[in-house]
Amino acid sequence: MPKFIIEREIAGAGKLTAIDLQGVAAKSCSVLRALGPQIQWVESFVTDDKIYCVYNAPDEALVREHARQGGFPANRVSQVRSRIDPVSAE
Repeated sequence: MPKFIIEREIAGAGKLTAIDLQGVAAKSCSVLRALGPQIQWVESFVTDDKIYCVYNAPDEALVREHARQGGFPANRVSQVRSRIDPVSAE
């Protein structure tokens, strides 16, 4: 299944409390349950003013639908084409 990186511009994201982030995660999971098993949230990274999320989904449209239903921004959605890591250099 294709993997996507979603860039969400959220001013002050890095200042969200653990309770705030728990609420965001709960909303996301609720929308994911409604959309069905074809879309999966892998993980997210919170920076000062953005959240980067990794999702598995059949297409970009479903990723954007998740964002729409959840009320989350999806400023940029990029499909992962390849993956490299330190082992790739060997």
